Amino acid sequence: MIPNLAATSARLELAPVPRWIGFVALCIGMSMAILDIQVVVTSLPVIEKALDIGPDQMSWVQTSYLIAEVIAIPLTGLLMRVFTLRWLLVAALVAFTLASLGCAFSSGFIDLLVFRVAQGAAGGVLIPIVFSAIFLLFPPGFEQSLATTLAGFLAVLAPTLGPLIGGWLTDHYSWHWLFLINIMPGVLAIAGGVLALPRQTINTDELRTLDWFSLLLLGVGLAALLIGLKYAPKDGWLEPRVLAWFALAAGSLWWLWKRPNPAIMFRLLEDRALAFGCMLSFLIGFVLYANIYLIPVFMSYVRGHTPLEIGLCTLVMGLSQLVTAPFSVQIDRYLNARLLSALGFGAFAIGLFMNAHLTVNSDTEAYFWPQVVRGVASAFCVLPPIRLALGLIPLDKIGDASGLFNVTRNIGGAIGIAVVDTLIWQRSPVYVDQIKDWLRTDADKAAAMLGMKVDDLPSPDDAMGLLGISDVIAQAGLTGALNECWVLLGWVALLSFPVILLVGPVRSALPVRKLNKGA
Repeated sequence: MIPNLAATSARLELAPVPRWIGFVALCIGMSMAILDIQVVVTSLPVIEKALDIGPDQMSWVQTSYLIAEVIAIPLTGLLMRVFTLRWLLVAALVAFTLASLGCAFSSGFIDLLVFRVAQGAAGGVLIPIVFSAIFLLFPPGFEQSLATTLAGFLAVLAPTLGPLIGGWLTDHYSWHWLFLINIMPGVLAIAGGVLALPRQTINTDELRTLDWFSLLLLGVGLAALLIGLKYAPKDGWLEPRVLAWFALAAGSLWWLWKRPNPAIMFRLLEDRALAFGCMLSFLIGFVLYANIYLIPVFMSYVRGHTPLEIGLCTLVMGLSQLVTAPFSVQIDRYLNARLLSALGFGAFAIGLFMNAHLTVNSDTEAYFWPQVVRGVASAFCVLPPIRLALGLIPLDKIGDASGLFNVTRNIGGAIGIAVVDTLIWQRSPVYVDQIKDWLRTDADKAAAMLGMKVDDLPSPDDAMGLLGISDVIAQAGLTGALNECWVLLGWVALLSFPVILLVGPVRSALPVRKLNKGA
């Protein structure tokens, strides 16, 4: 029997085969959790109609999952110290699989909401536990770099595959299969975790001295933050209800920070590498999740593509990641993590700027090369920051550090989507008004914006003619706002440069070969 990790601070010694079987089981669980966010998004209208759920209620099906997930992520370190890696994985997988089954057979809004909350809570554990296992299961060297690459690759690939898988299942089967697809992988991952991961002693002593009030503050703070971000784009960021949610979030998290012994180890952020690594995690969450959000908006509302067609378009980024992953493992062995991060974020910014010139006539080809660039860059936006942030954290604290690293990425994603959604809501009407004005004062600009010939434009005095192109004007207004979003995301990606500069020459950023030699 291997002693509890918290007591030994030891790496879990396993033979190569069971080590990789256990790690693959962990990766399956993480992929299920991340995929389940995006796989449902494109099919929410179908579920809404099937269960006779109102649009306002339906949005909570997604929001509830995200809230539960974000609350659970930073608790992973605590849960690992109590239940051990093996049994926490098994418990989370069982809960996620059963909740998926419950979602598939839900008969109404309440049923679906309850099971989505359970899914989110279990999924929030499955995500950071993988990044902890990289350092608990693998010694420094090639295998650890390979495991880091695999985990980072799946963390980025799963969201890009979500729209494709969701669209295909909805088009060819039914919405129930959005959840039923989790059953078989869940069972296989449970079996792999039970058979391959080492047995450890469950330690409930920590629960007796736990600051339960800090857990309440954490839940209230993160939930209030996400609810505020949900309402802000449409209601306005300064609307009293939105400000109230943000105030509740800020007050709860500040109080949590001031607690003498909170359940969440915020003091780990005193580690410079972890703190700046979390900043990079926030930035990649911001640009990655917003990027994935913007493509379906354009392809659906401007070009009228189906969920399956949108999914095929987004697959380009995932395939680019797949091709790049083997090379990133080798490059990471020889180059400094700060340099690789700068190259990755810089290339990702270029890929974002490349999409900032869309027109209403743009289609899938306009996204091909930008997605290739972003797919290649994403490996270096994810892998080096993981090593930078977590590479030298003591093993008994790795679960807590991984939770902080991952929750910052998810919060970054939530804020990123809220910001671009706000830009879309506020700027689209401005562009529509500008186009209408150009129809009277500058036909050339109006034609360019609408993707039409000047001779095809109706007279400004022709009410019926203007009505006939009203949809095109609305699409052009949305396209103009989306172009601004791509520019904004590009500049956000470039914010990584001062972060990388300020972190300084930390030891965890050394090339893997030098780090392993004790340099």
